Amino acid sequence: MMNHFMVLAVLLPLRTCYTTYSQQESLVFPVTYLNISKDLALQQLLVEWDVGKPAHDTELSMSFEIQVRRADVNTTVWTEFHNVTLDKSGKPLHWIWNSDLPLECMSHLVRIRSKVEASKIWSQWSSWKTVLGLDTSNNSGPQIFPSDKIVEEGSDITLCCIGRRGRLIEKFFLDSADYVFSHTNSQLGLLTVKNVARRGMPHIMVFCQESCNEAQCRDNAVLFVGKQPDKPNDFSCQTQDMRTVTCTWSQGGDTYLYGPRSPKYTLFEEFSQKLVPCTVNCSKQCSCSWDRGKQRMWNVTVTVENPLGKKTALDTFDVTHRIYPAAPFQLWEESTDTKITLYWKLRSKGIELFCQAEVLHPDGKVELHNISDTLLHYPKITLSGLQPYTEYTARVRCAAAKHFWRWSEWSKARTIRTKEAPPSGRLDIWREITPVPGGQNVTLFWKQAPDFRANGRSISYEVTWKKVEDDAEAESISFSSVYNSTRISIDNHSYRISIKAKNDVNYSLPSALIIPRATGTEPEVSRSELKEERVNGTDDGIFISWEPRHQYDSYIIDWCNYPMLQPCDLQWKRFGPNTSSALINSAAFVPGVRYNFHIYGSVSSRASLLEKKTGYLRELPPLLDPFVEKVDLTFDAVTLSWDCYPTNESQTGFVRGYHVYVSPIKQNCSLKGSRKHVLPDDSVLCKYTIENPEEKRYTVKSLLSNTKYRLAVKAYTGGGETPIANFIYIDTPFNSNMLYLLVLVVIIPSLIAAICVLKMKWVKECCCPIIPSPNKSKVLSFKEFKTGPEKILKLNDCVPDVLAVDNNAKAQKLHPWSQLSSMATEDKIDGHSSSWIYTNDNEETDFTPTHTSQAHTSFENFAYSSHLAVESDRYQRPETLDASRPELSLGLYHPHYYFDIFNEDAASTPRETAGRKGSLRYISQTAVHCLGRRL
Repeated sequence: MMNHFMVLAVLLPLRTCYTTYSQQESLVFPVTYLNISKDLALQQLLVEWDVGKPAHDTELSMSFEIQVRRADVNTTVWTEFHNVTLDKSGKPLHWIWNSDLPLECMSHLVRIRSKVEASKIWSQWSSWKTVLGLDTSNNSGPQIFPSDKIVEEGSDITLCCIGRRGRLIEKFFLDSADYVFSHTNSQLGLLTVKNVARRGMPHIMVFCQESCNEAQCRDNAVLFVGKQPDKPNDFSCQTQDMRTVTCTWSQGGDTYLYGPRSPKYTLFEEFSQKLVPCTVNCSKQCSCSWDRGKQRMWNVTVTVENPLGKKTALDTFDVTHRIYPAAPFQLWEESTDTKITLYWKLRSKGIELFCQAEVLHPDGKVELHNISDTLLHYPKITLSGLQPYTEYTARVRCAAAKHFWRWSEWSKARTIRTKEAPPSGRLDIWREITPVPGGQNVTLFWKQAPDFRANGRSISYEVTWKKVEDDAEAESISFSSVYNSTRISIDNHSYRISIKAKNDVNYSLPSALIIPRATGTEPEVSRSELKEERVNGTDDGIFISWEPRHQYDSYIIDWCNYPMLQPCDLQWKRFGPNTSSALINSAAFVPGVRYNFHIYGSVSSRASLLEKKTGYLRELPPLLDPFVEKVDLTFDAVTLSWDCYPTNESQTGFVRGYHVYVSPIKQNCSLKGSRKHVLPDDSVLCKYTIENPEEKRYTVKSLLSNTKYRLAVKAYTGGGETPIANFIYIDTPFNSNMLYLLVLVVIIPSLIAAICVLKMKWVKECCCPIIPSPNKSKVLSFKEFKTGPEKILKLNDCVPDVLAVDNNAKAQKLHPWSQLSSMATEDKIDGHSSSWIYTNDNEETDFTPTHTSQAHTSFENFAYSSHLAVESDRYQRPETLDASRPELSLGLYHPHYYFDIFNEDAASTPRETAGRKGSLRYISQTAVHCLGRRL
């Protein structure tokens, strides 16, 4: 379809008559003839006109101005300048205008004027020429234009609805599009749709209704929305057999136009100027084939067209350079255990081809093999270096050898299996030794090593064992392929155990190991003697390292995939002599399980245990918290014990130690020596760390008495610890020491003070008795004894009249001297120390101990008190004085003034006196006590 507003001018030369060029500038050639017609299918106005005849036959360049106007519009809707060179033919001129409004909707008017191109003077306008629309007719009902029109998706379109005379277009709309509805007059309605879209439907319904409800008052139309066809891509032509040419191309996107509106393909050959006689077939790809005849060079154009537009593609080629062979067919083979010879057939006879075979290996590897000798009756290729009893997949393709164009399609793939051969490589063998009474149980394990190949349909295993020291007959047993372990019992001798695989062809090479003599220090027994080292896990496995020893030719590491099960699925790996570390990984490894690894050194098939390792792929927090079995409480401390908590392989990580948490229930904890631990509820605990996992007792000190506490004990591993969920609650007892201190400091002094207040008089008489005035003594009435304010009583002048010993108990009560003898033997008065026990100056002092007791009575006046000291032995210790309290003693009045109150006539012997149980009664000369104290 022509583009909107596209102008097509058809020039028919007119006979003209010219004089000179200078005269031409003044000439005016008005339009003498104007005719307008319309093409409703293409919505085009066809304008035809003519001008007067020039005077000369010289060609003349002219310009024409053309204007188009619609009947109901007062302004010009289109103006265009059209330049034409006139010749002497004198034929009318033509111009085509594409209308954006259907020509049926209203009448169109056209006028034209002209001028010589070099001149500035225009001719007069021609009269308006009218082409009538259907708006002037009397229809039987409303009509929509255009109807059944194909509209390109994304374009704009204007529709009109023409009603009957005297009727108003009330509604004019689309069912699923944005539109603008307007009136030119009551009989004509215009509808403009912008950016037409499919909206999931291949068409759009348009409705129009006049201002009435009868059936003749309505009309509808259909607009088909589609796309222009895509340009044919990958357009190329080739031949398979040099007889038939085939062109192929891609179909392109959907145009959404079907049936008679769907795209149409045509092929045209430019050299012969003929349509190519072929039928286009389009499925996933379009193709068209025809007999080439004898033509070698071709220039083929393919055109695809639908009502919205058309596209073309071109291919020029030499048919001998466009050979596209047919795919090889009927493949077959001949094979051995390591070779395959592949044969096939070709349809392209007489064409020199170059072929290629593709071989797919079981491991996914692809190999390509080229074959140039294809002129044989049956082309072939030999594939060597293959594995026995292994499936391979092969296919073949070919191409022209001289002028390579493209490969043919691949032949059908063929799967081929090579023949059987004896097993290659050795089995990987390992053992586990268990000492038993009288011998050993050997559990033998085997697996196929990476370099081992069965090379056969079925396989079995044969285990043989024989003593090393003698030539005893070997024992053997066979197993099917489903077994990978067995247990054999041997005595305490050294044995050589071997295993080999067998298929239908032959045996593999044997794998052997030596079981050492049982001496009570077997490798399995010596495991407990080695220290177990911890190893760390990573995201990829558990890293194991060991100290290399130069005497070993290989190293073996074994472990259990499932340590807690029986059997534990024993695994092992071998390493070369220059290896000292390995990353052990297994699909069975999971976090939280402890795996034990044993590292062996092997030389001459003899293995020795070198090191032991243990570790986790990843440590997890302990599953169980320590169970506190015992809680010992004091008023300021608590001791927790959890003796039965395990730290072995049952844990989900290595127990590194314990955390003890403590806090008062209603407040946060701030105990000295602890760290703060914040719970999710923002409460704070005191945290103590025990870094020794074997230490299962801890004492928390500095607690407050009579306080409620919550405690928790958590074990931690390299994976941390679980959140605190349960607490132990305790109440610290009351501090009784504080009560004692309170009694001593507060209560007792208070009681004493109260007693003193209540018994003040008695206390005063006991502690501070009233001292009689010496002036009242008759002795002191003499003037010679008075010196100034002091009055001094001389002891020599105060001699008792009578000193009697009274056994009466009342006398003891009246004179409590004997009771005072139990007091301390020394007292400090005025800063001086005075002894209460003195010896008589009139007697010889004898420090030699004697069995004879001597009694002395001494008096000394201290604060009006009398004391009686009894001395039975002058070397007697002070604590023994109490026992001699009732005995008679020598009375002394003062350390410097004493007298013997006994004489030879009146006194008894000392022994008699000491044995007498009585007390002294002092009778003074006057009825007044005699004191010798300073007043």
